[in-house]
Amino acid sequence: MASVILESIFLKRSQQKKKTSPLNFKKRLFLLTESKLSYYEYDFERGGVGLTLSSKKGSVDVEKITCVETVAPENNPPPERQAPRKGEDYNNMEQISIIERFPYPFQVVYDEGPLYIFSPTEELRKRWIHQLKSVIRYNSDLVQKYHPCFWIDGQYLCCSQTAKNAMGCQILESRNGSLKVGRSHRKTKKPLPPTPEEDQMVMKPLPPEPAPSTAGEMKKVVALYNYEPMNAQDLQLQKGEEYFILEESHLPWWKALDKNGREGYIPSNYVTETRNSLEIFEWYSKNITRSQAEQLLKQEGKEGGFIVRDSTSKTGKYTVSVYAKSSVDPQGTIRHYVVCCTPQNQYYLAEKHLFNSIPELITYHQHNSAGLISRLKYPVSQHKKSAPSTAGLGYGSWEIDPKDLTFLKELGTGQFGVVKYGKWRGQYNVAIKMIREGSMSEDEFIDEAKVMMNLSHEKLVQLYGVCTKQRPIFIITEYMANGCLLNFLRETRQRFQPAQLLEMCKDVCEAMEYLESKQFLHRDLAARNCLVNDQGIVKVSDFGLSRYVLDDEYTSSMGSKFPVRWSPPEVLLYSKFSSKSDVWSFGVLMWEVYSLGKMPYERFNNSETTEHVIQGLRLYRPQAASERVYAIMYSCWHEKPEERPTFTVLLSSILDIADEEC
Repeated sequence: MASVILESIFLKRSQQKKKTSPLNFKKRLFLLTESKLSYYEYDFERGGVGLTLSSKKGSVDVEKITCVETVAPENNPPPERQAPRKGEDYNNMEQISIIERFPYPFQVVYDEGPLYIFSPTEELRKRWIHQLKSVIRYNSDLVQKYHPCFWIDGQYLCCSQTAKNAMGCQILESRNGSLKVGRSHRKTKKPLPPTPEEDQMVMKPLPPEPAPSTAGEMKKVVALYNYEPMNAQDLQLQKGEEYFILEESHLPWWKALDKNGREGYIPSNYVTETRNSLEIFEWYSKNITRSQAEQLLKQEGKEGGFIVRDSTSKTGKYTVSVYAKSSVDPQGTIRHYVVCCTPQNQYYLAEKHLFNSIPELITYHQHNSAGLISRLKYPVSQHKKSAPSTAGLGYGSWEIDPKDLTFLKELGTGQFGVVKYGKWRGQYNVAIKMIREGSMSEDEFIDEAKVMMNLSHEKLVQLYGVCTKQRPIFIITEYMANGCLLNFLRETRQRFQPAQLLEMCKDVCEAMEYLESKQFLHRDLAARNCLVNDQGIVKVSDFGLSRYVLDDEYTSSMGSKFPVRWSPPEVLLYSKFSSKSDVWSFGVLMWEVYSLGKMPYERFNNSETTEHVIQGLRLYRPQAASERVYAIMYSCWHEKPEERPTFTVLLSSILDIADEEC
């Protein structure tokens, strides 16, 4: 265990409670080391002041602390937080009730907000503040403003700000009144020896910190889907059941424990944290737009049909979309209500009816309209929430036995070989890419497999495994029933509404935002390299040209092939690829979608296309694209890569249009 710098018994105020009461204050043993401020539960032993450590209750990483300061005393504090009266002496050990007082508060501010600590003496508070400031003096995020008063009942008493992480309202000052800027480079001073009255609160050195061993200390999750084990290392999941996470290092598989004590690996995308578990409810659809919600409600056509979804116009908020029929409008009316939240973190749709959680709010409005267009009678779900693909067919099962594969039909032939539809162990649909010998080197194959193994997102075609111990070698992926996006667009030209076309672009943009966040370049983004599943969801595929980069730039070797009609000037001239060259390709893909599968620059050959693009020629606006949609496409084609938007910005723009136009 790290060397302890300071240790004392303080009173700690709970950080999680919305309302403060005497029950929110607990005595804790605090320990400070160079790396952590930790606090522990303890018990007084009978007849003395010896202490026994019972358990660690929490800790703060020193590197995350941004401020340490005193706090103005409360108005009318209870006796245990009042300063000693005249004549009361802490050195008189018979006055044990005085020792129980903690009247001197200070605060340790970090990313979760202020941690309020109450000291029994002013001297002890000064020593702790001094030592804490010494160990954090080199921290990178030290603040220059703080809140001098408490955060109580949802707001700061000093400035009435309601966000716990709100910027401070008072400038930090040094003793001479000047602003504290820069960092001290003095060596840490040895802490002062304890005074006699503090000695009785100091424990013997603690034993090494034990690893979490009880379920109460583990992360708890709820299963969103049923999962049947695919190999001996997997653990079965039952939708709605709770599980404890033992290990998270093997993303996208976690080691878990069920209520019966069984251990095994589960797909991490099949569970959600208990505290964040709206996804277990049938009425919640996480990533759908306003237009999609309206389409689903109209398809059901039931009075009181409703969907709860993430608000696309208000980040971090939720919207309740409700369908109702009337004599005036026989087609039905849809209203969208944003779920509001008070400073005390209570939710409401109608201000008179406040609830501590969104499920409680929904339950109430299922029985009372209370100002809504209708009671929430019938939950409408997004395509029945089918289970997502897993990263591999069971934990660690990347090498697949060819004997487990059944080939059913040919799906197509590509540059590297034949793709077939089949089954794994007779029950799981898979696509099998059979790599033609001589068309792809072993290194290229390994590169593609490694890329796909390290990526997992609902809008990327998921790799299930590989077969490398025979020839030809196979790549096994999830099966996408509607084939490539390009053919899907061309074969169903007259059936798409603007909202559906925008949804296709959104699907691809979500996948590319994920790749961008993981520092992967696709380098061959086009409609032909995206696939469509049986629910119409588009996923990005074919990572044969993908590269992992640290500086957001990859220069290919001379003579490397690349898709001319989807490439920006810096690729055509210098073979310089970056996430911004993928952005250019995404703009061309959007054009393909809105032109229903036309060839970009269809009147020119590759050489002419290269010349025109370098000279500034850009694709025209497709008839199906609005001016706002075309503006997004066009922003992707700026001559300078740094002037093009990121995929995060593009996704935000697409969601804005989906919420307002579609």
